[in-house]
Amino acid sequence: MTIRRALVAAASAALLTLPLLPAAAASPPRATHGASSGLRPPAKEAVAVGSGGAVSSVNPYASHVGLDVLRHGGNAVDAAVATAAALGVVEPYSAGIGGGGYFVYYDARTKRVHTIDGRETGPARMRQDSFTDPATGKAIPFDEAVNSGLSVGVPGTPATWQKALGKWGTVTLGQALRPATRIADDGFVVNDEFRAQTKMNEARFRDFTSTAQLFLPNGRLPVVGTRFRNPDLARTYRELAREGVNALYRGPIGRDVARTVQNPPVAKGATRTVRPGLMQRSDLAGYRAILRAPTHTTYHGLDVYSMAPSSSGGTTVGEALNILENFRLSPSDKVQALHDYLEASRIAFADRNRWVGDPAFSDLPAKELLSKDFAKDRACLIRPDTSLTSPLAPGDPRNPGQGCSRGTGSQEPYEGPSTTHLVTSDRWGNVVSYTLTIEQTGGSAITVPGRGFLLNNELTDFDFTPLQEGVPDPNLPGPGKRPRSSMSPTLVMRDGSPLIAVGSPGGATIITTVLQTLVNRLDLGMSLPEAVAAPRISQRNRTTTEAEPAFLDSPERPALEALGEHFVLAPATFTPSPEIGAVAALEFGPDGKVTAVAEPKRRGGGSAMVVHKTS
Repeated sequence: MTIRRALVAAASAALLTLPLLPAAAASPPRATHGASSGLRPPAKEAVAVGSGGAVSSVNPYASHVGLDVLRHGGNAVDAAVATAAALGVVEPYSAGIGGGGYFVYYDARTKRVHTIDGRETGPARMRQDSFTDPATGKAIPFDEAVNSGLSVGVPGTPATWQKALGKWGTVTLGQALRPATRIADDGFVVNDEFRAQTKMNEARFRDFTSTAQLFLPNGRLPVVGTRFRNPDLARTYRELAREGVNALYRGPIGRDVARTVQNPPVAKGATRTVRPGLMQRSDLAGYRAILRAPTHTTYHGLDVYSMAPSSSGGTTVGEALNILENFRLSPSDKVQALHDYLEASRIAFADRNRWVGDPAFSDLPAKELLSKDFAKDRACLIRPDTSLTSPLAPGDPRNPGQGCSRGTGSQEPYEGPSTTHLVTSDRWGNVVSYTLTIEQTGGSAITVPGRGFLLNNELTDFDFTPLQEGVPDPNLPGPGKRPRSSMSPTLVMRDGSPLIAVGSPGGATIITTVLQTLVNRLDLGMSLPEAVAAPRISQRNRTTTEAEPAFLDSPERPALEALGEHFVLAPATFTPSPEIGAVAALEFGPDGKVTAVAEPKRRGGGSAMVVHKTS
C-alpha cells in the first residue's frame, strides 16, 4: 500500500465516526430553532501555541471541525475543506456553497505553492451593460443590483473543494462534509454576533420567502442562547456527498439554483424592486475552478506568495510591499512607518483599479505590477512630510519612468465587505490559506428554497459602468467573466519553509488588512497576536482614510493628520461595529511550534486551535 493510500484509508475511517460535537437532543426533522438542550459551543481562544497542526477561523465550531480532522489523520487540505463546509453552516451570511473563493496551498513534499481560483463567473447572457438602465444608460441603483438574481454569479466553492481534495487531500468530499452536516442537523448555539448580523439584514431577508422562513423562524429574530438548525442544508450536503459536485453543476441542486436566480422568491407585499437573474443551468455545467500560478514577490529576503488575478489581492499587496521596501519602517518612528504604509497602499490601489481584472478577458500586466523597478518608480511619489491627494492617477507598469506623475485617477469602486478566512496546517508541514465568500453579509439575501443556503451577490464586484471616460476598464461585466476580487490569502516563506499564513475578510479592506498585519509583524516588531489585534487604518486611493475607533483615539492620529491625512470612522457594514477585517493567521517557529492566531474582539472574536497545545 502506498503512503498516500494509507493516509486516505486512515483519515477516511476516522471521519466515519468522528465525535465532533456534544450530542444533541433528538428533535423533529423540520425544527430550525429552539432551546439549546445543553449544546455548548467549543471553547474559543484567540491564540494557541503547539504542534501537530493548527486551525484558525472566525468561529469555534468550524475551527473545532478542522482540528478534529487533523487529530484523526487528515491533512491541511482535508481540514480546510471541512472547516469551510462548517463555516457554511455557522457563518451562512459570509460563506457557503452559493459563493466562491481562493485557495492557497503549500505542499511540504514538493516545497511548492499552488492556488485555486474558485471565483464566481458571470452567466453567458451577461453583457457590459447588464447593470445599466437601458433608458438612461446609467448604472442601476446599487441596492437593486445586490438584492436580485442579477447579482448572482455561478458558484465556485463546491468546485474548489473538489479540486483541492482531488489533488492534495486524503479524504473524499463526502467524508469532508460529514462534520458540517452533523452541525446543520444538530444545530449550533446562537450568539450575539449571529443575531446582530441577522438583525442587520432583517428588512431584506423578510422580502424573500425562503430566506425569512430559514433565518427568521416564526417571523422573529433568532434568540441568543437557543439552538439554530438547518436541516435543508444538511440534506443538501448529503446530496453533494452522495452525488458529488455534479449535483450542483449538472444536477438537481443546480436546477434549483438556476430557477431561484431567474425567479427570486419575493414575499407577498414586498415593495423592493427585485430583478431576475441571467443564470441558466448551462452556466453551472460550464463552470471550472482554475489552477493558477501564485503571485510571488520578495520582502526583505522573505518570499511572499498570494492569489493572482482574477483576484487583485496578490498583485496589490505585493506591489505595496515592493514600494515599502524602498523605505526604512521602524518601530522607533511609528508615525512615519504608518505614513509610508498608507501611501504605498494608496499608490497600489490606483494601479489596481486601472489594470486588474479577469486575465482571460484583458491583457493584464500582473508580472509588471510586481516588478521591483516599477515599485521603485512609484515610490518616488512618497514624501516624508506630506500625504498624497486621492484619487491618484495610476502608473503604467509597462512603461516605467512615468511613476512620479501626480495626475488624477478614478475613485475606488465598491466591493462587498463580508467574506471569511481560515488557515490550516498539519503534522507534515502542509499549509492552507483560504478565503471564501458570498460577497456582502447575507449575499443577495436570496435563499434557494429547500436547500438551506444563500446565493452570492458577487457580480456587483464588476464596475457597472467604466470608472473613467476614455480609459479602458478591465472589470466591466461579461459572459463567463470573473469579477475582480480583493481576497488575499497569503503565505510568507523563509528559506523555502512557511513562516506566516494570513488572510482576512473585508472587501477591498482585505488588502490593507493583510498588508498592515505584515507591516506590523515584519517591520514594527510586534508579535503575530499583537499585529492582528492592533488598530487598523485603510487607505484605498480615496479622499479619506478609514480608521477603527481605537486608532482615532491614538497619538498617531494627530501626527498623521498634520501630514495631510483625513480620517473617518470605518463603516459598520459587515458587523454591527466599525471594524476593518477579521484576520486568521499562523506563524511557524524554528522549533517546530506553530502559533495560531484569531481576532481577539473583531466579529465577536475568532477561534485558534492546535493539535498538541503547549503553554
